[in-house]
Amino acid sequence: MPDELQNTLTMILAGGQGSRLYPLTRNQAKPAVPFGGMYRIIDFTLSNCLNSNLRRIYVLTQYMSTSLDRHLQRGWSIFNPELDEFIFEVPPQFRLAGNWYRGTADAIFQNIDILERERPDRVLILGGDHVYKMDYSKMLAFHNNANADLTVACIEVPIKNATELGVMAIDDESRIVGFEEKPDHPKSTPHNPNLALASMGIYIFSTEVLVRQLSEDAKRDTAHDFGQNIIPSMVDSGRVFAYNFKHGNRNSTVYWRDIGLLDAYWEANMDLVSETPEFDLHDPNWPIRTHAHPYPPSRLHIRPQNSSLLVVAQGCVIANARVERSVISAGVHIDSGAQITDSVLMEGVKVGANAQLHRVIADEGVVIPSGTQIGINREDDRRRFTVTDGGVIAISKGLPIE
Repeated sequence: MPDELQNTLTMILAGGQGSRLYPLTRNQAKPAVPFGGMYRIIDFTLSNCLNSNLRRIYVLTQYMSTSLDRHLQRGWSIFNPELDEFIFEVPPQFRLAGNWYRGTADAIFQNIDILERERPDRVLILGGDHVYKMDYSKMLAFHNNANADLTVACIEVPIKNATELGVMAIDDESRIVGFEEKPDHPKSTPHNPNLALASMGIYIFSTEVLVRQLSEDAKRDTAHDFGQNIIPSMVDSGRVFAYNFKHGNRNSTVYWRDIGLLDAYWEANMDLVSETPEFDLHDPNWPIRTHAHPYPPSRLHIRPQNSSLLVVAQGCVIANARVERSVISAGVHIDSGAQITDSVLMEGVKVGANAQLHRVIADEGVVIPSGTQIGINREDDRRRFTVTDGGVIAISKGLPIE
């Protein structure tokens, strides 16, 4: 195993509340939210680690972690501790007068004893709430070759979307010369005024540098955040480099999605339902692992006029219904005459006869009574459900529907 893999420790930030994904995060952390019919969002980050041969992983949890803990225990207890392989979940340690994590940097700082005990040469810090496929070993090799103190993965995004991300400027050697977190007026790339170079929230630190930076930041009155505080303070004083995601991307197209908004979550699911999906879940060379219940095969009777593609997981029963451009998770039952379009139905959803759903996200176990119409009358939907600016209707688990 290359040295950059052997002596790297991975820490995944998985404690985010995900308030902008509410009501999907009412009872669970954002990394535990289902995606793509059978996965949890964190599965993509963990699968990237596994496929990149990174098998020393700490998952830092915090908000509503029960479902995430259960998923990791059932689906990811696969590493061999005798080979020093592990995934350990770490809840907040309350080292600072009982404080929860005050920011992304503080989450690592409050677990600094892990770094002191493990003594890795470098630390790979990841978020647990993005959808993408990436070979981290290539970024680690870049970091080593550049003799970097910090390397930040980056991607070009439309400038209109960059206000919610960290935006950087780089020189000809990919060294970061400017960094601003969530700017009101993002700087464009030199070659295209419509694009900005954005941080993906993926960082590789030299451990010695990381410990020093975190210790200094903890003494200051800051947001204790990598994007707001740590990276800007290092740009002028350290060797800080940008690594372009396209060099480590393992998808057929350059695909990375921050699905922190309901509209973005819905759009990313819709990316899966086309003849040539933007994000490929079927690549045997970069498999996405998860925990799956032992459902029986699906039984489908879809109306013949339905000509669009679907994602259908195991254990589904669709009885003479029209289902188009939708993601149907495991154990979903759709009764005769129902019409489902452009929707995401999570595990165990039941749709009654002749119901109509359009642009709906139905949380796990939601029951839609026969004849119900959702997504047809916007004003009626707003009275009963969460409706986004993009017109997507989110139905919470346990919500009675009349």
